[in-house]
Amino acid sequence: MASEPAPTDHLWDGGWYLPARRCISPNFGPRSEGAVIDLIVVHSISLPPGQYGGPAIEQLFTNTLDWDAHPYFQSIRGLQVSAHFLIRRDGTLLQFVDGLQRAWHAGPSAYRGRSNCNDDSIGVELEGLEGLTFEAPQYDTLATLCGHMAERFPIAHVAGHEHVAPGRKNDPGPGFDWALLRRRLGWPTASFPAG
Repeated sequence: MASEPAPTDHLWDGGWYLPARRCISPNFGPRSEGAVIDLIVVHSISLPPGQYGGPAIEQLFTNTLDWDAHPYFQSIRGLQVSAHFLIRRDGTLLQFVDGLQRAWHAGPSAYRGRSNCNDDSIGVELEGLEGLTFEAPQYDTLATLCGHMAERFPIAHVAGHEHVAPGRKNDPGPGFDWALLRRRLGWPTASFPAG
């Protein structure tokens, strides 16, 4: 007897989330053998810092950024990074890496007694400047995405980049409303960073 499909099966093509605009990054690799995808890491990004809406984030994640287009880009010249998802200020969702693959978003990191968070996490970038606030449509999209990811993958935790790389990273920062995300998701307190 065939098993019943999960409620969100129609939203996924393997690790690709169909409601997102696909923008494929070359910056990914296989996950470590035995990795369990049980963590969502929330980041913030804007390029140049504090500027929103332009193509630079997509270009960075797809290795097409013109390093000479803005003086700030010289400080990140040659950087090869990616996240699985980007949520724009208006809530628009883009996906760069298949959720079954390892994106390059967390860098040196550790959480829940495990190192190398890229191995077992999905990275979600919010368009914004670390420490500042985010828009209501971004929380709407993030909560929906987290819920659907938890039905597709064995997600048990969500944390910020600041929690998996403390002292090295500060995003999304104090402007991110963790209490709001907890209320929206209704997940246990233990699923979120302490404090």
